[in-house]
Amino acid sequence: MATDYSLPNDATGNLVTRYRPTKTQIVWVVRLCCWVVAVVFLRASLPKLAAPYEFGAVISMYGLVPLWLIMPTAYILPAAEFVTACGLFCIRRWAMILAGLQLLLFIGVLSYGIALGLDVDCGCFDPGDPQGEAIHGLRSALIRDLVLLVVLAIGWWGKRLTTNNQGE
Repeated sequence: MATDYSLPNDATGNLVTRYRPTKTQIVWVVRLCCWVVAVVFLRASLPKLAAPYEFGAVISMYGLVPLWLIMPTAYILPAAEFVTACGLFCIRRWAMILAGLQLLLFIGVLSYGIALGLDVDCGCFDPGDPQGEAIHGLRSALIRDLVLLVVLAIGWWGKRLTTNNQGE
């Protein structure tokens, strides 16, 4: 019995081709991906910018940052999240890179906390936030960050498809 390896045909005998999204569709996927990540980064940055001392206390619970670097980190990290969110709203490649690097950093810190069995607030949003109290757990924050990284990767892929090699 011979196996048929021919390409599929439709009812009229024409070859069935794969669906290829238009450039406009890809551009909208890129926008949506960037905007989703931007909203999360903006939501995460504003409460930490408003209460850096509380965020510094969360940072110190992980034990990863020397004491003298806790407050500079508590100021710089939310500012970087805010700048990244603004860049993502404008669909900038540098913001996508910065968001990816920050997500990788957050994933590393959360993985470290999970490996040590820490029972602390993830520090993702403001301390004592309802989301943190309702879900509390580093695992859910890790899953969220992994999903955001995938969304960002889809946006990066789409951005590369729709731009030429001449920049933004």
